[in-house]
Amino acid sequence: MSGRRRLDWLGLTPEPERELPTAVAALRASLPGTATPRTAEELAPAERRRVERLILRGSRHSWLRYLAEVTDLVTGVAAGSRTGDRAAALLAGEVVLDHHRMLIGLPGPGYGRTATDRTALEGAVRALRTHTRTGGSR
Repeated sequence: MSGRRRLDWLGLTPEPERELPTAVAALRASLPGTATPRTAEELAPAERRRVERLILRGSRHSWLRYLAEVTDLVTGVAAGSRTGDRAAALLAGEVVLDHHRMLIGLPGPGYGRTATDRTALEGAVRALRTHTRTGGSR
């Protein structure tokens, strides 16, 4: 390998960097066990900075690791095993799922590596959409 960073993963879509920070902040705000509970509005700037750092200085591997973390938040809310803003979970799930589907067009193992997350997100998004349409609760 030449030592040059592969940057093709950065060109997929701007939606994750634009939409995930606010949605993920809303999901993190509802996580139990924090000593000082914070609102999504308080957490959003830090989440935005984290995404910015990943994009500017991270690698494809670190980016996919972050999206796997988001997937865990989304699937937990969809399954009812984690409290959280279901609308934020739906938005985050749709954004990450779209991103993971587009990986098929890039060289490298990204598409294969995200197969399990894609499957989990498809089920979570389906459940969250149904919940959002019916207005039901879990």
